[in-house]
Amino acid sequence: MLMSSSLSHVRPLTCASSLSRIAPHPHDLIKWVTREGGFVHRAVKIAQFDSSNGLGLVAKEQIPIDELWAMKLGLKLLHERAKLGSFWWPYISNLPQTYTLPIFFPGEDIKNLQYAPILHQVNKRCRFLLDFDQQVKRALAGLTPDKHPFGGQEVDASSLGWAMSAVSSRAFKLHGNKQSNGIDFDIPMMLPLIDMCNHSFNPNARIVQEQETGSTKMRVVAEKAIKQDDPLLLCYGGLSNDLFILDYGFVIHSNPYDCIELKYDGALLDAASMAAGVSSPNFSTPAPWQQLVLSQLNLAGESPNLKVSLGGQEIIEGRLLAALRVLLASDMETVQKHDLNTLKSLDAEAPLGVANDIAVFRTLIALCVIALEHFPTKLVDDETLLKQGASGSTELAIQFRIQKKSVIIDVMRNLSRKVKLLSSKEAVTAEG
Repeated sequence: MLMSSSLSHVRPLTCASSLSRIAPHPHDLIKWVTREGGFVHRAVKIAQFDSSNGLGLVAKEQIPIDELWAMKLGLKLLHERAKLGSFWWPYISNLPQTYTLPIFFPGEDIKNLQYAPILHQVNKRCRFLLDFDQQVKRALAGLTPDKHPFGGQEVDASSLGWAMSAVSSRAFKLHGNKQSNGIDFDIPMMLPLIDMCNHSFNPNARIVQEQETGSTKMRVVAEKAIKQDDPLLLCYGGLSNDLFILDYGFVIHSNPYDCIELKYDGALLDAASMAAGVSSPNFSTPAPWQQLVLSQLNLAGESPNLKVSLGGQEIIEGRLLAALRVLLASDMETVQKHDLNTLKSLDAEAPLGVANDIAVFRTLIALCVIALEHFPTKLVDDETLLKQGASGSTELAIQFRIQKKSVIIDVMRNLSRKVKLLSSKEAVTAEG
């Protein structure tokens, strides 16, 4: 009796030939994900694609490419700025009227940045502001003054840009806890007075977050003795100059986290290798076993990530270093003796042989030369322009491109030292 009763309620595990769901009346999956603490965008729904592909996620309305969290908090800031008697007025009244972020640069000074990845980001943000301006205008059209979130005042791309800049340059993304479901998340928040601490990679203070029942308290505590009249300095994070100029409107000289972004391109690497005197490079036509390694590095395949970098803490991004080592190697068996982490490590001493690493580093040096040639001006020209008294956004744009060129030059010097050291080892080995 017990067995037959149990079997009568068993859910069958056998596979059917049709594309129907396991249960004839399945649960609402989106509601379940939401109820269990997940988030599903309002524009996403589950739908049947066709008879061969079954169910999938589709957009039931347009989904923006990028929803900037800074704009969401910025709208709240604009609302409080427009409200008479706002509790936040003592804080808002101390905010700058203008910001030095690139979205406010004149067109010529945006061009003066001379670095394609940052130009893309600036243009993307400007387009977002112009599009969002139109959305706001449509949303506010016809509202009576008592229902207008900005007191009847006109909101345009300029004011939206101010709000977004105020938030991106001052808000902190702090670790919080959503009490309703226990999921940890980062909360962007404005911290009056605390956000007047400037940045340093060698800070003398830090933010301490204290979680109490129903509230979070933030304190700034001294990391070391702070002398009278010394500024209180926080570390905003290990950020590149791209993020510093985009979000904060300044550039850090000799930034240890700064790097340059390149696109992994077989033809470009072939040209760099030949310029470096490396014989028969095959970046454009890798062997099948080399192609497999590239796929494992996500530099080939259906959806590769072709963005690679030079500089920063790694000096050479590990994926790029491993790719060059493999593509400049002719011995498949030797390559297969090493795991990807070893091939990606600059600290690993010539895993595929001294001659291989010398060819890799010489190729990278030539790649750096090509990258420098893509800048319309030379480093010495930029330094001369600064001495002549460039100011404002022009000065900031020149400082930014100087730092990018300095990153490339530092990488070249570092790699040249490695080539010299490896060459001396190779010579000693040959003599022995």
